[in-house]
Order: sequence, then C-alpha cells, then structure tokens
Amino acid sequence: MSSQTITAASGAPSAPQSATELPASESVAAPSQAKHRSVTRTRWYIVLGFMSPFIIGFGLFVLYPVVMVFYYSFTNFKQGSLLPVHFVGLQNYASLLTGSASQTFWISIKNTLWMVVVLVPAETIWAILTATLINTFKRSAKIYRTILFLPAMAPVVAGTLSWIIMMNPAGPVNQFLARIGIHGPLWFGDPNWTKPTLVMMTLWMIGNLMVIFSAALLDVPKSLYEAAEMDGAGVIQRFISVTLPSITPVIFFAVVTEVIYTFQYFTQAYVVSTAGHANLQSSTLLGYPQNSLFFYTTGIYQQGFNFFKTNVASAMAVLLFIVIFLITLIFIRGSRNLIYYQGEN
Repeated sequence: MSSQTITAASGAPSAPQSATELPASESVAAPSQAKHRSVTRTRWYIVLGFMSPFIIGFGLFVLYPVVMVFYYSFTNFKQGSLLPVHFVGLQNYASLLTGSASQTFWISIKNTLWMVVVLVPAETIWAILTATLINTFKRSAKIYRTILFLPAMAPVVAGTLSWIIMMNPAGPVNQFLARIGIHGPLWFGDPNWTKPTLVMMTLWMIGNLMVIFSAALLDVPKSLYEAAEMDGAGVIQRFISVTLPSITPVIFFAVVTEVIYTFQYFTQAYVVSTAGHANLQSSTLLGYPQNSLFFYTTGIYQQGFNFFKTNVASAMAVLLFIVIFLITLIFIRGSRNLIYYQGEN
C-alpha cells in the first residue's frame, strides 16, 4: 500500500472544510431562523390591519377635531363665514373675560360650579347609602338592585321629559303635596328650584353608581368586620372605620368621573330649558328661567350653534379641557395618602 493510503487509514486529519460548508445542525437551524425573521417582519402588517378601523376612527373623530378646536381658538374662524381665516392670538379668550360674551360666561361658571359642589357629593353619598341598604337584604337584594337600576336604563331625554311632566306646577307631585297641605313650588319654572330639581332627578338615575358601590361593598373582607365587632365597634363605627376605608378606591373613581361629567353637564338642562316653550326663541330658551340653567357647555352650544362663533366656542372648549385636566391631576396627586388598596402596607 502506498504511503497516502496508510495515512488516510490511520485517521490523520483531512483538509479543512471550505468556508461555505456548515455543520448539519446549523444548516437545519438556518432556514427556521430565516422563516422566523420573515414572520416577525410581516406580522406588524396584520396588527396594523386589525387596528386600522380604530386608528382611522380615532384620527378622524377624536384627534382631528381636538387639534382643530385648539387651532380655531386662536383664529377668527366663524362657521359659514367667507372671510379669510387669520391668527388673532388670545383675542377670543379675552372676549370671554371682558367682551360681549363675558356676562353669560361668568353666569355659566357660577351655575356649573354650583352643580359640581352640590351634585357630586350628593351622588356619591346617595349611591353609597343605597348600596349599603340593599346589601343588608339577603334574599331580595337582587330585586331591589334591579328596581333602583331601572331608571338608569331610560334614555336621558325620555327621563328628563318624564320629570318635566311630574314636576309641572299642575302635575302629580304638586297635587299630592296639596292634598297634605303643602303648596308646591314651580320646580323647573322657578330659578331657585331648577338646579335642586335637577339634582333630585340625577339621584333618581343613580343606578350605575349604585351597582359599582354595591360590588365594592361585597368585596370588603368579612374578617375586618369580625375583628371590629370583637373590639366592640358598633354598626356606625364599623361603617366609618372598616367600610369606608376599604372602598376608598371606588369612592375616588366615582368622585373623579362625576366631577368630569358634571363639568360637561348639558343634556338635561337643555331639555328642561327648551321643552314646552316652542313660542320662545331658541336663544331666549337657553338657560331658562332667568339663566338659572345656563351651564358652561350651554355657553359653548350657544356660541357655536346659535351665534356661529366657532372661534369663541373653541376657546371655551379649550378652557374647559384645561380646567378638567388640572382638577383631575390635583385629585390624583392629592389622594395618594387617602386611598387604601388591599395588599399594600
């Protein structure tokens, strides 16, 4: 045998592999990695396709209007006007404070703040009390919860119209009061009674908030009540020391959302002001009677759709956004040490 044959048979190292050759394991893994990379490259198209309805809707109906409202608040733009639009700076904001719209502007702020200060605490307290009372019933709790929730299912306009009929000076409520010797007020026809009547109507439609608090009360650990009872705490003491601290996250949520909602209070006041007064002009009806129901959003509606001053209405909307944002931020910052979350020390 030749020396070359002997060398090959003895297991001597052969010539090194070329640079293009790969081990078997790497050659198998390479296609799978390439396939994985191709999938990750194309997956975002699928995600974008599924998200496109939301993105298009958000851009057209939320983002674009918000941007244009901020833009119009610094211009002289008026709906239907053919005049060229140009930048006017803070002129629209100044007109709200000292201009032609200043009188109703300050009235709307006063009425809106009244509703925030009175309605929000009344709603929260009433929802907690009704939820607590319903949870005391063991077998009939579902029935009472359903009955109290039914008014919240009614459309806002329909519910408001029903209250206009009930609170009519010659309506069933005043007739009942007359039978027991009480002279009923004019309710929605009296400037001193319009806002309190709206508060009562809102408490009648408290079902959504009542259900939320009812669920929160059921989530309070029974061991806390048992420990408080062993320490000699009565019903009121257990409610103040155990129940309220345990549902503070829900109270915070309810207060913040109700404050935001009340600052935008419009539909009920508009229906009460305009229903049943078709003989009056629409500009006179807003806030009727005597501007007692003229809220901040009513002023935005009047400037934008009665006077067609889109620039002034946009300025009012921007101010409302800033106020709601700042108040919400203050609530979040100031409530960190007042809210108890289960599981935290």
